[in-house]
Amino acid sequence: MNDAPAAANWNYPTTIWFGAGKIEELPQACTQAGMRNPLLVTDPALVELPPVVSSINILRSAGIAAVCFCDIKPNPVGENVMAGTRAFHAGNHDGVIAIGGGSAMDAGKAIAFQSGQTQSIWNFEDSADSWRDADSENIAPIIAIPTTAGTGSEVGRVSVIVKEDEQRKVLIFHPRMMPQLVLLDPVLTCGLPPHITAATGMDALAHCLEAYCAPGYHPMADGIAVEGMRLIKQWLPVAYAQGDNIGARGQMQVAATMGATAFQKGLGAIHALSHPVGALYDSHHGLTNAVFMPYVLAFNRPAIATRLPRLAAWLGFKTDSEDEAYACLLNWILALRRELGIPHTLADMGLDASQLDRVCHMAALDPTAGTNPVPLNEENLKQIYLAALNGTLSND
Repeated sequence: MNDAPAAANWNYPTTIWFGAGKIEELPQACTQAGMRNPLLVTDPALVELPPVVSSINILRSAGIAAVCFCDIKPNPVGENVMAGTRAFHAGNHDGVIAIGGGSAMDAGKAIAFQSGQTQSIWNFEDSADSWRDADSENIAPIIAIPTTAGTGSEVGRVSVIVKEDEQRKVLIFHPRMMPQLVLLDPVLTCGLPPHITAATGMDALAHCLEAYCAPGYHPMADGIAVEGMRLIKQWLPVAYAQGDNIGARGQMQVAATMGATAFQKGLGAIHALSHPVGALYDSHHGLTNAVFMPYVLAFNRPAIATRLPRLAAWLGFKTDSEDEAYACLLNWILALRRELGIPHTLADMGLDASQLDRVCHMAALDPTAGTNPVPLNEENLKQIYLAALNGTLSND
């Protein structure tokens, strides 16, 4: 099953151009998206590094003006979006190129969305059908160029932005927030340090795992999720240990897009808890997901047990029972975390229980909580949080 091509283009539903060197096709991507004067949105850490510098040079060589906006926090806040929107209008831009990790993707998508709105962005929180109130025709087109392999935000319809006055991560949703075109160039991810490769890769795994475990019937999402997990199992350790391995980097990019495609089925307690922790402690989202992962798997075990043998088989584990399948999956996740240097507990991340009530209140209200296999409330979320804080698994 190692017959993946070095380069390929596909649509599902986003148009994706995949392969080493695809960044050279950025001018053609702009033409296809109808952009002549795009705003390039990235984060401050990337603005002087090769992925952004080369993108700007490629655009300018093709006669396309390239203006960069990089006033973005690792967990983007509302003011970042408003500042970016002002820059968009001041430069008379006609589209957004979001290049970077999840923060650049979320901010870039939100700026493109908000550039066409007169209402506050908070009016479009992912609740009921609030997105229908948006001015859909004036949402700017988006090209996404991920430089990490984790969030998959490049193929998503949601932007996660922190509402500063509430210290709360808000999910902004609109179907047209999905980028028109994605350039997946694994060369752009080769400069990632191992700990970021690890954290972002575990983020992709969290997306696939929670999507597969979410209740409801969505066979397409399930199929994408299990194949995404297989790719991660095979290639994340390689990408972590061999940062310049283009094949491993490319397959992790593919797995990340698969996770974000699959989680339209739903997510769960991993994300419900990670969102408030990230908002309150400014922790790395992928790393936080990785720490919560085994504790949520243990908590959800009664509701997902019948689904685990099929997943274990696809991942190459030979099991004869639901209990064996669960044990294999849990032990694999724990071993993978150790191999990648992921902390075992929230305490190892420097967190404590001082904001336990607030975290779990916010988690219970998070949109991702509603699709956890076991119904969530503040009390059982506290159980998961404390287990993750103290390193207690139900089978210890």
